[in-house]
Amino acid sequence: MDRTLESLRHIIAQVLPHRDPALVFKDLNVVSMLQEFWESKQQQRAAFPSEGVVVYESLPSPGPPFVSYVTLPGGSCFGNFQCCLSRAEARRDAAKVALINSLFNELPSRRITKEFIMESVQEAVASTSGTLDDADDPSTSIGAYHYMLESNMGKTMLEFQELMTIFQLLHWNGSLKALRETKCSRQEVISYYSQYSLDEKMRSHMALDWIMKERELPGVLSQELRMALRELEEARKAGQELRFYKEKKEILSLALTQIYSDPDTSSPSDDQLSLTALCGYH
Repeated sequence: MDRTLESLRHIIAQVLPHRDPALVFKDLNVVSMLQEFWESKQQQRAAFPSEGVVVYESLPSPGPPFVSYVTLPGGSCFGNFQCCLSRAEARRDAAKVALINSLFNELPSRRITKEFIMESVQEAVASTSGTLDDADDPSTSIGAYHYMLESNMGKTMLEFQELMTIFQLLHWNGSLKALRETKCSRQEVISYYSQYSLDEKMRSHMALDWIMKERELPGVLSQELRMALRELEEARKAGQELRFYKEKKEILSLALTQIYSDPDTSSPSDDQLSLTALCGYH
């Protein structure tokens, strides 16, 4: 732990040289410090060079406790985990969580290396019924995970997280299962989606998927949204990275909005990512 704190102080001295490392997390102006950190990263072109904006979002509330989210360049999202009696306090608390995670992301142990991949695969094997031999077989879940890690060698965990979030969402809404049924290989799917970022177009595609599910099973959207809101709140209070849970909430809310604003929403078949095209991708 002492070595980790020393490493963090060293990172702070490099990225925020005019700040006292011993006082960083006690500074009430942590919001500006987080902005400084990512502006410095952008200038160094070390991460997400095309995205330099730290975005805050406060949930509407007539009174405390207040909730605030902060989204970092690249898409990682954090929120306040303490019970905050003002919007300003919630914003500062969210910024503090995000700054701590941003600094930890700079540690050598948070970068994808051969050693990191080996340890991660071993942990994945230990938590599943797979074997180490599966790591060399991309048709298995362990092999696909191994392939994704190797494809992102040298990246930090926050950089890798965006791709992982996309695949978490594809698994959640059933797209990966549909792709397997069309005989697409895991490598083809990973290579295809690695070219895309999680943007409004992809959210719209997933929302259309859920509109179709709602037509087949009325009530499933509201049920999923309640679950997503509960998961988001639990993850926020635990200080976890929130993007997967928050994206689920946004996608389901978008689907519900479209259903109620236009009950005759057109079929997504013409606008979805083409499974046929994907299966022909090499």
